[in-house]
Amino acid sequence: MGKVVSPVRFAGSPLRERAHICAFFNSPDEAHRVLLPFIQEGLQLGEKALHTVDPRQRGDHVRWLTSAGIDVASPDNNSQIEVLDWTDSHLPGGRFDQERTLAFWTQVANEARQQGFALTRFVSQMEWVLETELDLNELLEYEARANDAWIRQEGPVNPAICVYDLRKFRGDVVVDVMRTHPLIIIGDVLQENPFFVQPEEFLREIRDRRPLNIALPRTVA
Repeated sequence: MGKVVSPVRFAGSPLRERAHICAFFNSPDEAHRVLLPFIQEGLQLGEKALHTVDPRQRGDHVRWLTSAGIDVASPDNNSQIEVLDWTDSHLPGGRFDQERTLAFWTQVANEARQQGFALTRFVSQMEWVLETELDLNELLEYEARANDAWIRQEGPVNPAICVYDLRKFRGDVVVDVMRTHPLIIIGDVLQENPFFVQPEEFLREIRDRRPLNIALPRTVA
């Protein structure tokens, strides 16, 4: 496991400190095609990978990684790559708590660093929110606070990709989610986000409009 941190690239572009990315895809195949080089690069550099997925899709996710030559179950893996159900991260006990979830990511990154991993690359499927009673403002507050935590990281920044399935989220949700990430990827194109709002400003906006309580659609999966 290497200690030297190499530049992190995603979709052919360097991320530098702008490492909280929202990725919008229209299908699992599209997501896999774009995410795989990012995942493989990190593993080849000796970095840790942590993926959060729908528990109903965990088997498919592991089979996809295996088909790409990434053996999650191998004893030689040495915990370099972990695939968690979102019940282990965002929804323990079936309930979402912002403070607990943000602390969880910090704990994972700190433990990985103690194990000798220079960076941790996070990939999170975001449909977990459709399993809850969260409204749009609560989701946006979480994303803004997560972005703030990433911006304030000391040392090398652990890249985090929030994966949104465009088939399951309304357009107004997608637009607002974009505003909490400095980089966005639509299809296979990574772009500077002209709509990005600094976390402190965005959180003030959410507080001002919180009484709206715009309901998110529940999943039909």
